[in-house]
Amino acid sequence: MTAENAVRAASIVAALLFILSLAGLSRHETAKAGNAFGIAGMAIALAATIGLASRRSSATGIALIVVAMVIGAAIGIWRARRVEMTGMPELIAVLHSFVGLAAVLVGWNGYLSVEARGGEQTEVAGALLRIHSAEVFIGVFIGGVTLTGSIVAFGKLSGRIRSNPLMLPGRTLLNLTALAAFAVLTVLFVLRPGRGLLIAVTVLALALGWHLVASIGGGDMPVVVSMLNSYSGWAAAASGFLLDNDLLIVTGALVGSSGAYLSYIMCRAMNRSFLSVIAGGFGNEGGAAVDRDYGDHSEISPEDAATLLLDADSVVITPGYGMAVAQAQYPVAELTRKLREHGVTVRFGIHPVAGRLPGHMNVLLAEAKLPYDIVLEMDEINDDFPDTSVVLVIGANDTVNPAAIDDPGSPIAGMPVLHVWEAEHVIVFKRSMSTGYAGVQNPLFFRDNTTMLFGDAKERVEDILRAL
Repeated sequence: MTAENAVRAASIVAALLFILSLAGLSRHETAKAGNAFGIAGMAIALAATIGLASRRSSATGIALIVVAMVIGAAIGIWRARRVEMTGMPELIAVLHSFVGLAAVLVGWNGYLSVEARGGEQTEVAGALLRIHSAEVFIGVFIGGVTLTGSIVAFGKLSGRIRSNPLMLPGRTLLNLTALAAFAVLTVLFVLRPGRGLLIAVTVLALALGWHLVASIGGGDMPVVVSMLNSYSGWAAAASGFLLDNDLLIVTGALVGSSGAYLSYIMCRAMNRSFLSVIAGGFGNEGGAAVDRDYGDHSEISPEDAATLLLDADSVVITPGYGMAVAQAQYPVAELTRKLREHGVTVRFGIHPVAGRLPGHMNVLLAEAKLPYDIVLEMDEINDDFPDTSVVLVIGANDTVNPAAIDDPGSPIAGMPVLHVWEAEHVIVFKRSMSTGYAGVQNPLFFRDNTTMLFGDAKERVEDILRAL
């Protein structure tokens, strides 16, 4: 087998492993195997890339590739060991920005290697040159949008940028104008490639990426993360075309399409339009929040909560980002085990966008060794709340807000939520009466069958365990 055929065979194996990885990651029970497939596929892909580079580059070039891999691996391991699960969303956003930056740099390198040299001095000419020019321009544009969009998402998720959506006048028109300008510039660049046009599209893409994500409210960041995941995939695919790397094209297409489909699923779960995400208006369809007096709230002690739980026939726990912040998943798992030992039926209700990352809560609960069969999605458990004795809302807010159903003027109006208020008793674990990430007050806190248990979620659950 020739070296070229070996590289192609390795690329096919790596692509198949990536497909198996996506299939495995679609279910809790197979997620670990899915990760293993992905790691194996990436190892083979790196080996194939180095093998291909060894035939096209000098010893110095190979050495530089190895040095870059070692540095990247060291940084990746360091960050992976230090990051908490609560910091995973912003870490992923930063990684997406790296993909975008790489696509921009690859696009510029493609231009400097071919178009800037007039094309005649290279093997690319005629129709192939026009195709190459289109690949350069589109790759730079997608990469630029991904780069600044991911940086803004990182800023919002980490609290470095306010989560409120940027409400510029005519923001949708600005986005459409930018897309139209991109189309015109692409035609001009294909007809007559020039450095000025490439600079213009780079600046345009960076500005559009910033505005797209800045216009989205912080409460909708889980969808933004999956959307940027899709963008990064298409940016990688565009780079694959420029680098004549079939594996990069396939991998980018897998990431791009799966990210787009995940965004679509999450939009359906939030009763939003997928097109509004692309247009950058996601999360702004509802009206402005209206301040009103909801009355007084009631509080409960950990001891009384323990008594209520022991007397219950069934308990549903609905976790949110607050549980992740407090790292309360382990005492919550212990509480679940103790209640089940006392004959109490305990299940979990997971909203599709609970936390700030798709599947955030599922990962935390799996980390605490909770059985998969008691962790249910919103659609699976919503009909059971009227027959539930006690609901524990641990760190969730917007995903259990009845205003989404009762208040047409609410910014989250129409968003499907967990109907926890239909249970006999609701205990809300919260640090204070502050609003959620979407900045909307929750009438649930003031209902007659709701009591508040203030403080750190982990400490309060541990207090209940001691009382039990």
